[in-house]
Amino acid sequence: MTHTSDNDGTQQAKEKIRQMRTLPLPLRWIPGAVTVILLLMTLDYLFNFGYLTFVTGLETQFYYAVVALLLPLIYLLWPLTPAGQHRPIPWYDYLLSAATLVVSGYFVINADSILERGWAFAAPDTALWVSYAWWILIIEAARRAGGWPIAVIVTLFSLYPLAADVMPGPIQAFPSSLSETAMYHTMSTESIMGIPLQAFAGLVIGFLVFGVVLQKSGGGKFFINLAFALLGHVRGGPAKVSIFSSGLMGSMSGSVISNVLTTGVLSIPAMRRIGMSRSFAGGVEACASTGGVLMPPVMGATAFVMAMFLDVPYSAVVLAAIIPSILYFLGLFIQIDAYAARNDIKGLPTVELPSLWQTLKEGWYFIFVFALLVWMLLVMQREAVAPFYATALLLVLNQLSRHNRWGWKELGEALSGAAKLFAELIAILAGVGMLVGALSMTGLSGTIANDFIHLAGGSVPLLLLMGALTSFVLGIGMTVTAAYIFLAVALAPALIQGGGLDPMAVHLFILYWGMLSFITPPVALGAFAAATVAGARPMSTGLQAMRLGSVIYFIPFLFVLNPALIMQGEPLQIVLVFVQALAGIVLFASAMQGYLIGVGRLGHGAIQETAIRALVLISGLTLALPGGGMVPLSQVELLGISLAALVPAVLLARWSGRHRRDGSHEPSL
Repeated sequence: MTHTSDNDGTQQAKEKIRQMRTLPLPLRWIPGAVTVILLLMTLDYLFNFGYLTFVTGLETQFYYAVVALLLPLIYLLWPLTPAGQHRPIPWYDYLLSAATLVVSGYFVINADSILERGWAFAAPDTALWVSYAWWILIIEAARRAGGWPIAVIVTLFSLYPLAADVMPGPIQAFPSSLSETAMYHTMSTESIMGIPLQAFAGLVIGFLVFGVVLQKSGGGKFFINLAFALLGHVRGGPAKVSIFSSGLMGSMSGSVISNVLTTGVLSIPAMRRIGMSRSFAGGVEACASTGGVLMPPVMGATAFVMAMFLDVPYSAVVLAAIIPSILYFLGLFIQIDAYAARNDIKGLPTVELPSLWQTLKEGWYFIFVFALLVWMLLVMQREAVAPFYATALLLVLNQLSRHNRWGWKELGEALSGAAKLFAELIAILAGVGMLVGALSMTGLSGTIANDFIHLAGGSVPLLLLMGALTSFVLGIGMTVTAAYIFLAVALAPALIQGGGLDPMAVHLFILYWGMLSFITPPVALGAFAAATVAGARPMSTGLQAMRLGSVIYFIPFLFVLNPALIMQGEPLQIVLVFVQALAGIVLFASAMQGYLIGVGRLGHGAIQETAIRALVLISGLTLALPGGGMVPLSQVELLGISLAALVPAVLLARWSGRHRRDGSHEPSL
């Protein structure tokens, strides 16, 4: 790529993607072996087999064992600096990896004593010194896996108890000594061993394995071919294919950037072939991949942590996320369709597209396995074991298929790929756990909500705006999971207590706004990753993604104002609010691109088009907005405003189009 003005953003995305190094040949078996051991431990723990009770006998012992297995990989796979990714592993990284294994192993061996003798509050000297070492090793591992922002925030917060008594009023709390802080971080169930790591060990492992196996067995290719077979021939087809395929694969992988780089390499060139600009194609892929992480049934690690924080089954989070994700993808679909119609962009020739019958014949079992997973999640509510059953069935059916059957090489790649995902996530979650632990230890988690309410003057709308802005800013510098965990402890209670808002709506609100940094400049890592594939300017791709995904900025406010949009309420109310929101989103998305289905182009000429699009935009927003409560207008009044804006806009657009066809050529944009 030859563009230079936005190279910083592109390079940031590339470094985030490729900073892992390749292990020397004699050590390449280690990640795969780690995955095998981890899976055996997890299965023994979840299914109560009782074969590995020396590491799964206690919950905390199992959690310590998970960290002991995965954390040493960080020092082997992630170099001290990005520049070291192409160099041999230095001696100090071997030493740090071994030290991490020994230190973590100490806690595994002494898990009984930690629990029975209360070491979290009074530990022997040896345990104390080992705690100091583990504290430092985890922060460095979090830095390597998650970047400097996470490391700095985790370090400051983990040390916060030492100086809590000298902090300014709102964040002043009970202080602790260095030894008390170290013991609490490493040996209590509120810090490193807290909710983030518990969610990983109890829920996330199985879903990550399922996602890796699905991708490595050809699931990504199948869903892309299926999308091309169904939608490739319609106007703007390849862009609509991107929504379908990236949405499904993003849901499985839970990673925006890796999704862009897997599905984007096929969808972006296809979008370019039918005449879409490089930046538009990149923006579509970035938005689709971002939405995938918000789409059930698998929404990435953050959704599992959310279920733990809310103390609800994961299926409850899945059900709550269905309507918001439909609204988001509908808005994206309508924008793409309107763009294609306005610019007369056709689909791909049918002869170039894969056969629907052949695609289903070769990969029908992917849909079957997907259905099994959903059934076990929503009907049987066995979220902890559902992905293991689905993965086992997928492996069996895959080996019976002639097209995607694995050999030893594919098995090794899948195991190795899973280990890298596990290690990266465990380092970040262990680090962020200390952030939660510090707030818990000082008692600040119980008072910070009141401080936020006081700061907002008791105003719920202002609290929501503060929450949105804070989530977005933290999402820029931290992973979405890390940002969510911090705000779930610090901000969510303020919104729930101070605003009387639905807890599920509040937590989803924080998640949605944390995701926005992937498509919003100046950071927009998802858009920058798509720009590298499309060969586009990163900043223009980010602006396109922001425009295409604009509906996502409003959806969180809609479901916070009316929890019926997250399945909280009577069935009839849910249906009515959903239909109303659908219509509002269609109008909103059409206004963003200047084309409304059934009407055509929304005006000709800069002044006329601006006025018509503004009216349609107002109509869409007022129609989607739930009346009553914090909104000072009733539903009937909002509907009246919506119609009052829409009717003249449609009449003016039709009049403009008729005059255009009759030869009255107003100056156009």
